[in-house]
Amino acid sequence: MTDTKPDPAGGWSEAVVTLKNALVVPPTESDFVQPGGVLDSTGAYCAHSALWRGHRRILDEPAQPEGPIEKLPGRWLYAGLFWSHFGHFLTESTSRLWALDHAGGPIDGLIFVPKRPNRGETLHGYQQAFFDLMGVDVPVRVTLDPLEVEELVVPGQGFGLGDISAGTEKFRACVKSRFAHDVAPDGPEKLYISRSQLGYSRGSILGEPILEQKLAAEGYEIYHPQSHSMVEQVARYKAARKVVATDGSALHLLAMVGNPGQDVAIVARRQSGAVDLLVKHVAMFCEKDPDLMLALRRSWFPAGGKRLKRQSLGELDMPQIGAMLAEKGYITGAEDWPSMTDDEVQEVLKGTGKEWELPRWAIRKARQERRRAKAQAEEQAARSTQSDGKQESDQPQPARRAS
Repeated sequence: MTDTKPDPAGGWSEAVVTLKNALVVPPTESDFVQPGGVLDSTGAYCAHSALWRGHRRILDEPAQPEGPIEKLPGRWLYAGLFWSHFGHFLTESTSRLWALDHAGGPIDGLIFVPKRPNRGETLHGYQQAFFDLMGVDVPVRVTLDPLEVEELVVPGQGFGLGDISAGTEKFRACVKSRFAHDVAPDGPEKLYISRSQLGYSRGSILGEPILEQKLAAEGYEIYHPQSHSMVEQVARYKAARKVVATDGSALHLLAMVGNPGQDVAIVARRQSGAVDLLVKHVAMFCEKDPDLMLALRRSWFPAGGKRLKRQSLGELDMPQIGAMLAEKGYITGAEDWPSMTDDEVQEVLKGTGKEWELPRWAIRKARQERRRAKAQAEEQAARSTQSDGKQESDQPQPARRAS
């Protein structure tokens, strides 16, 4: 049984197991870790069907299903866990598609099991568009019920979240040889990929329109990818030579069509390991390290709830982010990139219609910084007073008349 996490260097991540009369067992409930995957004809678990995230399986060994089971004739490729979320679909639902070129013969279709069983078997438009751009010309099936498949090709996990964000060599080669070949570049050379129209509940940059205004003045198109088809997004990403983007799912698609001739700056909106995984994905697939712009002043969270980093509002240190972008050649200068005042911050937060708060450690840090700034100002004032006094005492005094 494979009991090690997927490895971008190879191993079981680049291996294929072919089974006769295998059982595909879907999860029955939504949860972070779910039982599901593939059992062989003897009922033994096929560990190649697991989905790992980081150091743990989130799709793990299922029980033997009960009751009548539909029999599916033909030769099918097990494609893994099917996500509705755009970013997780691109990273985790595509992780076995490298085997399209390594299946050992024709296949009759792809079989997925659902991450969210209550969302049914329907493919969203962007998912079908992705399969089209990958050259998938066979049926794609998301099964809500167990299936006994006459012949099932089970590839290892060649991509995902964790160390495997780098992708195996076979996975990267498959994307490079197949994905979006017929889409021509179309768009400006400077592109800012924004999250400002997604709503604050999904996490964002506080006051992102200010950043957009600054970049627009530098000649950047402000691009909202969710308003465009996948083909249109790919065309934009292929055309751009300078890309600035807030960290988020759009960068996964950019990485799949990027190239070493592009400069990509990732503006972190949160302090999270997810940002590091994005950097790894972009670096390995574009064959060039992106520039990570980490310049967070504070992070705001919905009041009274869990501190979920993906839902935070990152408040940028605008002078710092401007200086970083200028240093790396994305903009010409950042002399007029001031940070928002506290009143402006509160106005934006109020406009969301929700209550926001800082973590306790951030409040303590802010108090310490205010006390430090006050002490420094008082010390500077004292030095200035002492200096003025010394200057007066150094002045030559008029000679006193002898009495």
